[in-house]
Amino acid sequence: MKIKKSNFINGAIIGTVSLVICKIMGLLYVIPFYKIVGSQGGALYSYAYSIYAIFLNLSSVGIPSAISKIISEYDTLDYQNSKHRAFKLASKMLNYMGIISFIIMFIFANVIAEMIIGGVEGGNSVENVATAIRAVSTALLIVPRLSIIKGYFMGNKYITQPSISAVIEQFVRVVIIIFGSYITVRIFNLPIEIAVYLSTFSATIAALSAFIYLKVKSRHIKNDKDDIPMKEEEKHLTTKVLLKKIIIYAIPFVIMSLLQSAYRVIDTFTVVRTLSNIGFETVTAESIFGVLNTWASKINMIVISLSIGITGSLIPNVVGSFTKKDYKDVNDKLSQSFKMLLLLTVPMAFGLSFLSSQVWHLFYGVNELNSSIYRIHVLSVIVYGLFTTSTTITQAMNQTKITIGALISSFLVKAIINVPLMYLFSALNIPAYYAPILADMISQTLALTGVLIILKKKYAFSYKSIFIYCGKVIISLIIMLGALTLLKFAYFNNTSFMSALITVILHTIVGAFVYFVCARKFKLIEELLGKDYMQKIKSKFKKNTLNET
Repeated sequence: MKIKKSNFINGAIIGTVSLVICKIMGLLYVIPFYKIVGSQGGALYSYAYSIYAIFLNLSSVGIPSAISKIISEYDTLDYQNSKHRAFKLASKMLNYMGIISFIIMFIFANVIAEMIIGGVEGGNSVENVATAIRAVSTALLIVPRLSIIKGYFMGNKYITQPSISAVIEQFVRVVIIIFGSYITVRIFNLPIEIAVYLSTFSATIAALSAFIYLKVKSRHIKNDKDDIPMKEEEKHLTTKVLLKKIIIYAIPFVIMSLLQSAYRVIDTFTVVRTLSNIGFETVTAESIFGVLNTWASKINMIVISLSIGITGSLIPNVVGSFTKKDYKDVNDKLSQSFKMLLLLTVPMAFGLSFLSSQVWHLFYGVNELNSSIYRIHVLSVIVYGLFTTSTTITQAMNQTKITIGALISSFLVKAIINVPLMYLFSALNIPAYYAPILADMISQTLALTGVLIILKKKYAFSYKSIFIYCGKVIISLIIMLGALTLLKFAYFNNTSFMSALITVILHTIVGAFVYFVCARKFKLIEELLGKDYMQKIKSKFKKNTLNET
């Protein structure tokens, strides 16, 4: 069956929808998983995955994103021979890197575990953390290969197939985690650590399932023959030149991924120790760390998936425009991306913050401490989405210095202020566990501002329409929150699960309706998608309605 390419808007929508589905599945498994393994098991799970994220980035060394960029560039220039050779070369590189990273992570698991939890008593042991790290390390044998084939699809602007593979991967992983942990603990009465080990290992099986799906689908677009005619303009693109290009393109993506993961690693190495020094019990400190790095992030992923879906479609489209030196189109795509993020993430983030107690109750039970952390934590995803999109744009434009500069400066600010901010908050009688969240927001906001200023000076980018659009979004948000506040007086608050569920459903319906009415009033949707796109949707809706009648 022939597969179709996606334009920027369609690709962003497809990628976003698939990611939202994945994140919803990820959220659903959290509820039973948390009840089975508890806070301590959640911390153990988080320890392993934060380290795995670092090694995953090292094993792929940014090659999947680089190959997506190269393929898009060569596809624009119609260099089919070079595109095919670059993909084969990148695949070999990733195979070796994945094996090497797996060996290092597996062998030195005890050393890493000692660095994370050594000397801290009352929580998970060094042996438990090391075993969890080894269990998830096996995914490094599969995930890099999965990533490179996703990059090939994305570079060719085939967004649907990698999106479906992501859904398959998440589905398999969730099924293994839920049923595996339940059978392990509730039926065989084994320790929760065993359930966590199985849950981390599920990443391997899930990745293998998605990889098999994409390998089958790749036959529809990938020419496996090595005799693709080479154009005269391609002859200078030798294997050495392609290898150098892959490495140069990959480096910023490596740093981007490493520093994004390092945000969490900074918390991994500082939060529990610092909170313990301030006066928190180790068990409480680990529970707070679990909220910051695992449980709150799981709920936030629905909002974060919006930015991931947009940036996934952004790279190949921006590369194509930049290759043709169409800077106005690049500016337009940046504006579209920011507007889409503002339109969707702002009301979702503030809505979840408004309902933080009820949302937390639905997923994890009543806990004032954890829900208060989440109330602030969820707002950080707005800054994160804008920051990630800005660095993706600069990387797609080959502005490596801007990308690396923004990421390093953001990381350094986070690393410098994280611990002092916790002590400062404690001295000011402000809960110290808010400090890591604020450190994220401060560091990313500063870097984002720097990127936008540089792009404006270097390419005459204009942000006027974004600021006007943002103002309309804020007005719509204020009206929405006002309606939710009035609605809050219309029900009796209690601690029952059903009350929390009804509250969330009722407020979501009312909030979404009010915000949508405001968005239509200010023409936010039309401005984003365009009048022609909206007219097509209306025409299809009317046509379907007439057919039904």
